[in-house]
Amino acid sequence: MARLDVAPGGLNPPHTHPRATEALTIVDGELYVGFVTTDGKIFAKVLSRGDVFVFPKGLVHFEFNRGPCPAVAIAGLSSQNPGLIRVADGLFGSSPAITDEVLAKAFRIDTATARMIKAQFGTKSYSNVIINSNLEWAH
Repeated sequence: MARLDVAPGGLNPPHTHPRATEALTIVDGELYVGFVTTDGKIFAKVLSRGDVFVFPKGLVHFEFNRGPCPAVAIAGLSSQNPGLIRVADGLFGSSPAITDEVLAKAFRIDTATARMIKAQFGTKSYSNVIINSNLEWAH
């Protein structure tokens, strides 16, 4: 189990647990949550106190507090070793880095934009080195 505290505007970014299903229960506040199926369909909903939402094992999901008040949730996972893969961190913050050309083609952006996004994750670019990123996830 895990407790999730999400400040207003805070995001638990898209991620997956490759070895566990997750059941999320809202204790206080509201969260916009969702997951994406393997065929690209999104199931999303705004949850309030007492609501429960299940994220199937291995599917990309997120929790976002778009309300004015802090939110608290409890996550129950079906494994003691669920794993955690944050999608953006894995793609834009890998080490060694995925090439700018691969990311640009995959996301239909130019290589300069791919480099700029990678800089936010503190990865080493092929043209320069990024030492630090100032990303803070509010959860």
